[in-house]
Amino acid sequence: MSYVALYRKFRPATFEDVKGQDAIVTTLKNQIKSERIGHAYLFCGTRGTGKTTVAKILAKAANCENPKDGEPCGECPMCRAIASGSAVNVVEMDAASNNSVDDIRQIVDEVTYAPSEGKYKVYIIDEVHMLSTAAFNAILKTLEEPPAYVIFILATTESHKIPITIMSRCQRYDFKRISLQTIMDRMKELLAVEGTVVEEEALRFIAKEADGSMRDALSLLDRCIAFHYGEELTYEKTLDVLGAVDDEIFEKLISAIASRDVHTAENLIRDVVTQGRDLSQFVGDCMWYLRNALLVKTTPETTAEELEITAEHLERLKNLALKMDLPEIMRYIRILSDLGANMKYSDQKRILLEVAIIRMCKPQMETDHDSLAERIRDLEKGYTTAQVIPLSAGVPVNMNFSQPVSKPKPKREKALPDDVKKVVATWDAIRETIESPLQNFLENCKLSINDDDVLLIVPTEPLSAKYLQKEGMLDKVREAISESVEKEIPVEIRVLGKEEEFGDHFVDIKRMFGDLVIKDDTI
Repeated sequence: MSYVALYRKFRPATFEDVKGQDAIVTTLKNQIKSERIGHAYLFCGTRGTGKTTVAKILAKAANCENPKDGEPCGECPMCRAIASGSAVNVVEMDAASNNSVDDIRQIVDEVTYAPSEGKYKVYIIDEVHMLSTAAFNAILKTLEEPPAYVIFILATTESHKIPITIMSRCQRYDFKRISLQTIMDRMKELLAVEGTVVEEEALRFIAKEADGSMRDALSLLDRCIAFHYGEELTYEKTLDVLGAVDDEIFEKLISAIASRDVHTAENLIRDVVTQGRDLSQFVGDCMWYLRNALLVKTTPETTAEELEITAEHLERLKNLALKMDLPEIMRYIRILSDLGANMKYSDQKRILLEVAIIRMCKPQMETDHDSLAERIRDLEKGYTTAQVIPLSAGVPVNMNFSQPVSKPKPKREKALPDDVKKVVATWDAIRETIESPLQNFLENCKLSINDDDVLLIVPTEPLSAKYLQKEGMLDKVREAISESVEKEIPVEIRVLGKEEEFGDHFVDIKRMFGDLVIKDDTI
């Protein structure tokens, strides 16, 4: 006898065998016991959740000669005929390939004849949303008032495509995604029958990849067992067969990105490509990993069971989440989401992935939307003073900015006031308290001081300079500094002139502060 796939071999034969759909199973069993069987059912849900299987069990139970507590006996001639597919009164039709009005008219003509065996004629129409509009109209009247011996069972994965006139004539049952633990328990049952040894972690990974589909889980398990036939199926072997990547890789990659370590991140991508992993799946899994990090960051009480991961993995995820801010995680997810959509239509998936990783590591590569929009508005107004600023150029002197300091570079460095020292020492922490995008633009600024001990913030890039000149930006910076050092510190913005360098007129007090730390223990 030829080999039978696991999902076919272990397809449930009774309601009791159906896993993860307890509410639906209980309702249908009670209808069988009380003989309150409906004339039309609509089963909705994602793939592999048991819609067609439950439809066949319902057909057996309705026609069973000796039902027991709402379950088909499985022994009578009708049960055996339906199970083998030879029952003439149970018709299963695939609407994806039989969706014309003529196919439906054939059913309408057949229902006028009573069943030759059994109590009911049962029509199971799978993927019913594929029927044409004319086909839906053709079955509408029959579906509303069928003969007493006819049962229609419609199954679909896209319930929103079903006309409301069809829905209103059916009892609707929504099949939910099967939980990870339920899928794992079911696989353990059948593996005990098959005599195959599989690691717990491997089963967990397969169940997670199945995404709530029992059929997908058994198909993946079948594939892994076949590749390593006669051997114990380990977690590492499962990753190899399915072309997936261990979560440890994602942890290292996200950590490298958060540290702005492009070299390490690109080396990890190179290893993934060398191992022949599917890059589209890699991007999707990486987004899922970041999603878990986002949940841990926003809801610290999230448990390992809720994230469907191990306790050890949850602890590592929490440590990684501490290194990142929420806007940073959201930015990574948006970049990967766009990448996943673009990779579907590209032959150069690796290049797209590498560019996305560099973008994630180097946020300064991206231009701010507000800044670009303001440039366009200036050009449309036709201001003679407005000029297009090349990314490599300085800010034109004739723009409405405060004039750059033209004082000569000090011949010797002066001692820094204690309050300014505190600001310099905690500057990185102060920036973190300021909301984006101002926080991002401040990364492109250097600190200096004038002869009056006023703290100067000097943008080194044109876009940062233009943004910091907006109304209210300086007030936000002053407020953040004052809250940090608990004093009012005089602060001003100084903008470099065209082709002017920072070192021409300003002292880098952050570098100077580093020298002072060595010379002065009190700082």
